[in-house]
Amino acid sequence: MTEDLRSAATRVAQHAYAPHSGYHVGAALRSVSGHTYVGCNVENASFSVGSCAERAAISTAVAAEGHAFRMAAIAVVALNARGEPLPVTPCGACRQALVEFGDDAEVGFNGPGGLWQTVCAGELLPYRFILPDT
Repeated sequence: MTEDLRSAATRVAQHAYAPHSGYHVGAALRSVSGHTYVGCNVENASFSVGSCAERAAISTAVAAEGHAFRMAAIAVVALNARGEPLPVTPCGACRQALVEFGDDAEVGFNGPGGLWQTVCAGELLPYRFILPDT
């Protein structure tokens, strides 16, 4: 995991729209083709309508690279309303999206105690949903 992804995730987290939780999340990913894409969470008073930073970054990457997009790495950073880092891992829906685009992609995040951790996307969701061939 490169520091530039972590820095980009921190910067974009500051743009998150989080008036309800105060939980500002940013994600920066690098595609296999070497491009970097960012996303931040956007909350809504109807919580299920909001969107996560990881899936926002993936959507941006797919819009730019098309259906061939594959993810090499992603950094996820969460900040509280004062800009202080919080421990965060991708939610279940984001874990499913991450493995869809890069089972072996590196996923970096602040773990307990503020230590930066890096794992493969597949490790976050070992029993993911796989649509059977028809």
